[in-house]
Amino acid sequence: MKIIDLHCDVLMKLYDAKGQLAFKDAKELDTNYEKLVEGKVFAQAFAIFIDPRINADEKFQAALDQIYYFYEEVLGKNPQMKLIKEWADLNSLKNGEIGAFLTLEGVDAIGNDLKKLTILYELGVRSIGLTWNNANLAADGVGEARGAGLTTFGKEIVQFNNARKIFTDISHLSESAFWDVYEEAKYLIASHSNAKAICNHPRNLSDQQAAAMFNRNSMIHVVYYPQFVKSEGNVSIDDLIRHIDHFCSLGGVELIGFGSDFDGIPDKINRLEDAAMHQNLINELLKRYSEDEVKGFAYQNFLNHLP
Repeated sequence: MKIIDLHCDVLMKLYDAKGQLAFKDAKELDTNYEKLVEGKVFAQAFAIFIDPRINADEKFQAALDQIYYFYEEVLGKNPQMKLIKEWADLNSLKNGEIGAFLTLEGVDAIGNDLKKLTILYELGVRSIGLTWNNANLAADGVGEARGAGLTTFGKEIVQFNNARKIFTDISHLSESAFWDVYEEAKYLIASHSNAKAICNHPRNLSDQQAAAMFNRNSMIHVVYYPQFVKSEGNVSIDDLIRHIDHFCSLGGVELIGFGSDFDGIPDKINRLEDAAMHQNLINELLKRYSEDEVKGFAYQNFLNHLP
């Protein structure tokens, strides 16, 4: 069954390796071309994530460098990887091709300059999360103790997204910022978030947040990071499915997808350690849900809710 994965951090690994890792087959990568093929991935989102420790005046260049590796290493050396620059491009993928699109995990790289966001958009960014865990000029992330909401500049970014049919990603936002974005954004999405009712972690979504997303016909993509799946102990695929079960109980059966976070997580779920293993999750889901429901989780729900 084909898969659409809304989040991986392989561009950060390629950037850190300074060109010494081959996207085609590097064993160090959770997400490489060969693993995408084995996992039957139909489309993969590639996040641009800028380490908070990078100096502010170097962050935009770091974003551009990651985009360089996306075009040169991911697309340039693997002809079956196809750029998705408009959502309609997903419908024109041929058998054996894998769609690839850029997302932005936190707007730290642009400082207070929307011109830089325009450049990133023109280079292919089609989903934007305002923050990682820290605060920036747009909003507070979940790791910021004050828990503030959306700034005036953050509101301008959401309006920028609305005008261009870009997803505004609420994963990583503080709860106050979530509700502010909820009021402003036309195209909401959670690229990689789980249910706080199942695992009480600040990065997960409360029932109130999840129900609000579903009320707006907005997708939540479950994340494979063990810390967001279960509070302690070994984590299995069954533990991840409990989050899907819970979101379904809130009315989200047609609004659930996958956002693995591969290459951005140090620990893995047993039998779900890299992109080659997505089908293990599919096989377990098919024991509990109808084939049409599982197709929805795997890819169809996302295709049904594009801007």
